[in-house]
Parts: sequence; C-alpha cells; structure tokens
Amino acid sequence: MAKYIEMIRIRFLMMLAYRTNYYSGILIYAINIGAYYFLWSAIYGGKENIQGLSMVQMTTYVAISWMARAFYFNNIDREMAMEIKDGKVAVELIKPYSYLGMKTMQGLGEGIFRLLFFSVPGMAIVYFLFPIEFSASAATWLYFGLSLVFSFIVNTQINLLTGITTFFLFNNDGLIRAKRVVIDLFSGLLLPISFYPLWAQEVMGYFPFQAISYIPSMIFTEGFKGNEIIQALMVQIVWSVVLLVPIALLWNLAKKRMVIQGG
Repeated sequence: MAKYIEMIRIRFLMMLAYRTNYYSGILIYAINIGAYYFLWSAIYGGKENIQGLSMVQMTTYVAISWMARAFYFNNIDREMAMEIKDGKVAVELIKPYSYLGMKTMQGLGEGIFRLLFFSVPGMAIVYFLFPIEFSASAATWLYFGLSLVFSFIVNTQINLLTGITTFFLFNNDGLIRAKRVVIDLFSGLLLPISFYPLWAQEVMGYFPFQAISYIPSMIFTEGFKGNEIIQALMVQIVWSVVLLVPIALLWNLAKKRMVIQGG
C-alpha cells in the first residue's frame, strides 16, 4: 500500500509545480458559473422554484457541480492511450504493482491537488460573487464528502475502461472526446437530471453517469433529503462495484493481445 500512497504524493507534487495554471482556471470557472447564473435567472424569471429547486439552490448546484468536477476529473484515459501507443505500458506491466491501481492513485493525487488549490479557493471566491447557500448541517457535508469520493471512483472507472480500449482500437482519441461530452451532458453537470423529460430520466437511470455529478450536487443543495440521500449513495456504491466487472474482463483480454505501435 505504501507504494500507492507514494504515487499519490508524487502526482500531487507534479501538479504543485504547475499550480499557476489552476489559479487562472479559477477565474475561468467563475466566469463560467456566472454565465450559467444569468442564464438560469432568465429561465426562472421570478419563479420561486422549478422542479423542486429554488433559484438559490440552482445557483449553488451549478457552482458545486463545476467545483466538484475539478476533484473527480482526470486524464488517465488519455495517459493510458499514450503509454500504450509508445510502448511504455510494456515496462509498467512488469513492475511490482497493479498498472490500473497505479493510474487510479495518480488520478487521486491529481484530484486532491485540484480540491485544495482549485475547488476550495474557487468556491470561496464564487461565494462572494453569487447567491450561494451553504448548508449548516454537518450530516449534509458528511454525505456530500462521501458522495464526492464515489463520484471520483465511478468517473475514474469509466476513464480506465476508455483507456483500456486503446489495446483494441489503437487510436481512441475520438472515443475519449465523445466520452467527455457524454459525461458532462448526462452526469447532470450541464443540466440537473430532474429537468430532463421523464422518459430520458428513466433511460439515464440505467447508466452510471448520474453517480458522477448529479448525486453529490443534489445532496449538497439539499435537493435530496432523508431516504433519498441513502438511496442516491447506494446507487453510487452499486455502480462502483458493478464497473469493476467489465474493467477486470476487458483488462484480462487486453493484456493477451497487447500490440505496441511503432515497435
């Protein structure tokens, strides 16, 4: 376990060396949140709430969704694709650790850095710019923190699956880009899932995307209460376990047909 903790530390320090990029990123995210705030202000048009969310809750939802994204987002699928293409993965596979475990820990180190140097200061700045409401309930913060961990797990598992497909497709750049668009659209980042038509909500219920952004954001804004929170967390837990199956199956198949491009 010590070697995986060291991977988290190394990736954190690597990100720390380029922390200036994230300070500018805070400004970009703030502008992005502001654009959504004015958009939703026009949509609400003085209405007290839409689909059970008040304007303040919606603003909070938008802000926390984008700031939470900084924690669970990572590029390990693209890194895996590059390592498979240039042959580095062959060396990694003979090292005394799990390759997929190593990539997960690198993603976690990156996520922890983003959380401390991007999400927290970014949320503090946005709080003074827009009408955002933080819950005074310790339970809400606890459930949100737990949900955020599972959102990282589910998103990382999807990235691992996408990265593994490089063994079969050799060039999956298009798939990686498509995956990112699908996650942003169907995870509830751009639009809460409760705002979709009922038939679309039912269809999205069969996919893991809601476990990435929608659930933690709804918990934070107290859009979910009581048993709804427990049920939402169970959805995240179930997907965290279910996704292990295709990852294991695809990884075993991939290792048997590994072809290094260019030698």
